[in-house]
Amino acid sequence: MQTIFDTLIDSYIDDKVGIAENFLSVALAGHLKSNLYDLLKTDQFQPAGTGNEKIILHDKLYRSDLIYWLDRKHNNVFEDDFFDLIDQFVQYLNSTCYTGITGYEFHYALYPAGSFYRKHLDQFRNNPSRQYSMITYLNADWQEGDGGELRIHHADREQDISPVNGKSIFFKSSELEHEVLVTNKARLSITGWLKVG
Repeated sequence: MQTIFDTLIDSYIDDKVGIAENFLSVALAGHLKSNLYDLLKTDQFQPAGTGNEKIILHDKLYRSDLIYWLDRKHNNVFEDDFFDLIDQFVQYLNSTCYTGITGYEFHYALYPAGSFYRKHLDQFRNNPSRQYSMITYLNADWQEGDGGELRIHHADREQDISPVNGKSIFFKSSELEHEVLVTNKARLSITGWLKVG
C-alpha cells in the first residue's frame, strides 16, 4: 500500500489533488458496493444536506444525493476493512507530511440517475476541523458518457475526474471548490474528511 499512498500524496503535492487509481482492491470495492445496496434495500439511507449538526439545510436544487454514515460500531467487516485502510493512510500521511490528523468521518454517497451536487467547499465556516477531503469510488462498470464526474475548480482551470472503481481522490477541504456533475446512472462512493481537533 505504501506505493499507492505515495501516489496519492505525491500527486496532491504536484497539483493540489491527489489521485490513486487502485486505493481499494477490486474485492473490497465489490463488498462495499454490495453492502451499500443492502443498506439501500432496508431504507437506511437519508437525503444529504449542507452544513453541519448546528446548521443543516436540505435543498434538492443544490444537492440530491443520499448518504449513510459509516461507523466501527456497526461491526461490519467491510466497513472495518475500509477503516483499517484509512488508519494506515492517516498514519503514513502524518509520519511523512506532519499533517497532525487525529480523526475522520466517512459516509456512503449514492447519487441516483439525474442527481448532482453544486459547486461548494467542504470546510464549514463555523468549524475548521475538516482538513482533507477524500473520495473513493465504487463504480465497477463506469464508462465515458455515464456522467457523475467530480469537477475540481482550480484557480486557472477546471479538472474533471471520472468516478472509476477503486480510485481515491484527496485534496484540502478549505481550498478547492468542487462539484459533482449530473450523473446518468447510479454513482456510488465513500466520501469523507480527515480531521484535526
